[in-house]
Amino acid sequence: MSNQMDMLHGPLTGKLLKFALPFAACGILQQLFNSVDVAVVGRFASSEALAAVGANTFLINLTINLFVGISIGANAVVANRIGQRDVEGIGRAVSTTIVLSVVSGLILLVVGMMISRPVLALMETPSDVIDDAVLYLRIYFLGAPFFLIYNFGASILRSKGDTRRPLYILLVAGLINTVLNLFFVIVCHLSVAGVAIATSISNVYSAASVVSILCHESGALRLRIGQLRLYRRECGAILRIGIPAGLQGMVFSFSNVFVQWAINGYGSAAVAGSSVAQTFEAYCYFLIAAFGGAATTFIGQCYGAGDARRCRRIYWRCLVMAFVFCLVPNWLFYWQRQPLVGLFTKDLAVMHYVYLRMGCVLIFQSIASSYEISASAMRGFGKSFLPALLTVFGTCVIRLVWVFTVCPIMPGYDNLLYVYPISWVLTGVLVCTAYGFASRKAWKYIEEK
Repeated sequence: MSNQMDMLHGPLTGKLLKFALPFAACGILQQLFNSVDVAVVGRFASSEALAAVGANTFLINLTINLFVGISIGANAVVANRIGQRDVEGIGRAVSTTIVLSVVSGLILLVVGMMISRPVLALMETPSDVIDDAVLYLRIYFLGAPFFLIYNFGASILRSKGDTRRPLYILLVAGLINTVLNLFFVIVCHLSVAGVAIATSISNVYSAASVVSILCHESGALRLRIGQLRLYRRECGAILRIGIPAGLQGMVFSFSNVFVQWAINGYGSAAVAGSSVAQTFEAYCYFLIAAFGGAATTFIGQCYGAGDARRCRRIYWRCLVMAFVFCLVPNWLFYWQRQPLVGLFTKDLAVMHYVYLRMGCVLIFQSIASSYEISASAMRGFGKSFLPALLTVFGTCVIRLVWVFTVCPIMPGYDNLLYVYPISWVLTGVLVCTAYGFASRKAWKYIEEK
């Protein structure tokens, strides 16, 4: 297999960085699509258009996270089959992954179109924003199947350590998105619709590129379009890991929908300001997610090969690197907040809310690495339900309680946002404890085989 990394032997730190940094860059580039959307409408359209795009952030995340979670399951299963040197199992897993991506994309398209306006209305999206927000969302969902095909295809490549080619695809897609954003908004005056169309076209390119790469792979990872089918065993394994992982992501987004609902009550300036601040949070989060992906993939292969000692080392290296690689940009962004925020908006009211959120949320974000890496490591050895359950409690429950009990007593935009670091600490304690117990059982099992 070309572009394959040997995860089972040799030094770890360099290989983890070689895997994680291009992976992080992929996530950052995908976020860049949204950031460019936000920046272009904020500078060349209006603050209302900026708020319209920003109001969709949590709803988009809520709907796509389940299916992106399934791609994580695919990554773990293919990696495990590679560790076991199960050539037939690898081929079946690849075929099943692509079929699942198409089915998931079609489901997301239909559901997204149906729920756009009702959910935005339920979230009390400001009246001067909601029509444009619905328009953006519906155009975005037209490109959602292609978004998922790319993510599922990239998960197959990552399972063997290939994170560079998915990055190259997104570099080109990001350029396409940026150029089309400027063209549709400045030249065609399409505002919100223009940036949504640009993002969808970029997703089409990404999907076509990853499918082309897989069709030209050598060995078991080669995608054979004419032989695509859903294999029951591989589908079950992917869904057992992927659905809890997806539900975990949905829980975050679901709880954040209620936080967004509370933010909407402060008006369109608060909505726009929160949206801008979230772009910086997203960039930093993808650094954590990248080392989480490394933990899942490396542990998946090493667990399949029966190497418990190497699994332990992978976990601790990923945990430390995720914390440091998130902490540094957290504080750099906060330190340089004035010039950075100025790239998105010149509206003083919007900037005020951006600064507030950065001080309440961004500077504490590295705490989230504790539960993200622990949950990712557990998925590597096939345990996905427990971290998802604990995340439901540690994030969803406490955020709902905070919004409906604490906020009425202590109103204020900053007091609302403190729920993020509080929930991160609680969830970290719970998931790290669970990892300690589950990992001891897993390592004992493979040592006794």
